[in-house]
Amino acid sequence: MTMVRQTRQRQAVIEVLRASRAHPDAAWIHGQVRQSLPSVSLGTVYRTLDALVRDGVLLTIERAGQATRYDYKHGGEYHHHAVCRGCGAIFDVDAAAIPSIPAAALPAGFAVTEVRLEFMGMCTACAAKAASDN
Repeated sequence: MTMVRQTRQRQAVIEVLRASRAHPDAAWIHGQVRQSLPSVSLGTVYRTLDALVRDGVLLTIERAGQATRYDYKHGGEYHHHAVCRGCGAIFDVDAAAIPSIPAAALPAGFAVTEVRLEFMGMCTACAAKAASDN
């Protein structure tokens, strides 16, 4: 684990992420940080996000053909995601609501270091739109 130096830019990025539950991308984060630090570059935001991911403060949510989104670990909470295939919205799913997978279902001797579960589907608005289009 690296030690992230607490510069003004890094602190501003962290504050933007703490305030958001929207799983933002780097461009959105950059726009928000520029409100308090107008001279911050997009490169600085990307380097900061990379360092925070390496330190385990952020998770990345990646989709082919889309910008990487970031998920701040609020207070160490552990959750999964539901992703809308229509609009791309990402919703948090409480990990406690998901049944555990028995160790016997995993390969013998496999050591789990991280679990990421994503539910793909349609949000209420997109499902309603799809139904009305048919």
